[in-house]
Amino acid sequence: MATVRSVHISPVHEFSKSTVSSITLIAGKGVEGDAHCGEFVKHRSRVAVDPTQPNLRQVHLMMGESLDSFHIPDGEMGENITTLGIDLHALPTSSILTIGSTSLHITGLRNPCAQINNYRDGLLGNFRQVDDEGNIVRTAGVMAIVVASGVITTGDEISVTLPTGESQPLQPV
Repeated sequence: MATVRSVHISPVHEFSKSTVSSITLIAGKGVEGDAHCGEFVKHRSRVAVDPTQPNLRQVHLMMGESLDSFHIPDGEMGENITTLGIDLHALPTSSILTIGSTSLHITGLRNPCAQINNYRDGLLGNFRQVDDEGNIVRTAGVMAIVVASGVITTGDEISVTLPTGESQPLQPV
């Protein structure tokens, strides 16, 4: 059974987020009170390019198992939701995660940047590797948009609805 291990928020643009008991998701915007909440992009580098881009990165999810393998506490990689028991990276684009009364539409992979190395030197190489065919493999979590509003708390169950028809693998967003 897939569950929410912890939830996190930060009202300012920082690398890590504080662990809280619950987060409120707002459809079309993201996590209430989080710096990345909004209909349009909030990531500073993307705002500089075009502030009218739709925000495909409203909610960041990371697998607790990935954090554990590198001895990183929950919330330290800037995720809003830390999961347990679900391989987020194996999901196709447009998968729907239902958590309590909320629904999240998976938009793509988080593209980890060099700031990760400010947290711990060399950590970027653990979350962005090159496979035998020369493809970049990103494992720093997935990004989503909020489809249905609601509250998420630690221990909530996560169910997955896969897209119908031909599915597309996750790409960086």
